[in-house]
Amino acid sequence: MRVTSYETIGPVTRERWNTNTVARIDEVDSFSELLTAVDSLRGKYAPARLLCSLDGVGQCQYTSIHASFDDRLGYEEHEFEEDDFTAAHHADNAHIDRIAAVLDDPDLRVEWEALAGTRNGDGAETDVKALVEVNRQPDRAVDEVVVVQRVPVSRDDLALVGIPNGYFEGDWDTFQNHAMARRMAIHGYRHIGTGASLLGFDRPTAPTSEQAQAVVADLASLYGAPDSSAWSELATTLCGQRILLIGYTEDFADTLDI
Repeated sequence: MRVTSYETIGPVTRERWNTNTVARIDEVDSFSELLTAVDSLRGKYAPARLLCSLDGVGQCQYTSIHASFDDRLGYEEHEFEEDDFTAAHHADNAHIDRIAAVLDDPDLRVEWEALAGTRNGDGAETDVKALVEVNRQPDRAVDEVVVVQRVPVSRDDLALVGIPNGYFEGDWDTFQNHAMARRMAIHGYRHIGTGASLLGFDRPTAPTSEQAQAVVADLASLYGAPDSSAWSELATTLCGQRILLIGYTEDFADTLDI
């Protein structure tokens, strides 16, 4: 694994998405290795949050750019000289501030109860089995290249504005993903990563059996197939790890070849 760090006030090279890309991690072998690398960077950028890319880094960047054009997010163009890195950084921070404020607007916020039935899928049983497999083998959720975004927000659930996503019809959009992040926070999970098809969370310790069952009950209310034996498999898996991975796109199982 190789970590390359960047200063926020500096040029945005092809390896960076914007001035808030504070690190690029190459040759990532495992999710646990990624967690350790990102955790080692947190102190430098606190109280800002850090959010990393997950699966499909190129596709993730593409869909995130387009998801940012959602009319509700009030996209704005900022003009500045190409070599004015301070102005570029102020513009990137303004972008984050604007999206965070919109997500906190009670008139636009998507409540958890409204999330069921809003993501198209290939079939509930297929999706449930895919959730089990990706959580059982979280390393497959990490690309060989990971970007780490500094996100100057006041709460962990708002970290997702660092990589807003959910562009295609049938996927959960940025507002719906925020509803998921808020709900998982109730279960003790912090949103730490967004990929082309997955949302990643961690918690300080693995959940107890009772806590894992509560998470599974919430997910079953969204993905369906409540009587599937795969849900108990997912609860057992979660009890042995800090990580939780959730598919937010219509075809996340196919994308990950599960």
